Amino acid sequence: MFALIGVSGVAIASDAAPMAPAAEAKAAVPGKPKVDLAAGEALYSNGDASRGITACLTCHGPKGQSATGTWPKLSAQHAAYTTKQLKNFKEGSRANPVMMGMAANLTEQDMQNISAFLSRQPISQGLAQNKDTIELGQSIYRGGIAAKGVPACAACHSPTGAGIPAQYPLVGGQWAEYTNAQLLAFREGVRKNSSQMTTIATKLSDNEMKAVADYMAGLH
Repeated sequence: MFALIGVSGVAIASDAAPMAPAAEAKAAVPGKPKVDLAAGEALYSNGDASRGITACLTCHGPKGQSATGTWPKLSAQHAAYTTKQLKNFKEGSRANPVMMGMAANLTEQDMQNISAFLSRQPISQGLAQNKDTIELGQSIYRGGIAAKGVPACAACHSPTGAGIPAQYPLVGGQWAEYTNAQLLAFREGVRKNSSQMTTIATKLSDNEMKAVADYMAGLH
């Protein structure tokens, strides 16, 4: 059995007796963008066979809460960030064969509708699994690594991992497997749609990436 134990705002797996799960919270979305939420939900959940669009739900799960770290959680993600990633996939500035194909037939309005729908879904809380690296992960996330010129992740992604709307994505609760894979992709030049993240990732070792990715999984 696992329980949630708070460590500076982080949920980590424990062998202690289970506690009641935290209530899911709706992500606050400022203003009312000119989008069609119903159309976004329909496209996300069902796709559009007439246009060759596959349902996003197939991989990313109901309400954007994927079942494994192979695919990222998208629920409660800032709409502007999700829209940007979809545009990058369509333009080819973010390389991923599956997602490039998925985004190919989406219009900009489709992207905005899907992103707005996802931004309003309940956030999916995760768990930090590795007790041996939690302190290292916390140190990097909250304080960076001064000796290597690595800034604190919290400076952009916020202390809770909530990010900053229209600027930096929500990272708290994301699968550690996915976060680690993205850090590696930035470091190796596979993912090129953020020069800032490329610069940071090139300074992190494999162990540092794994530690901070696991720590971020438990942020809430």
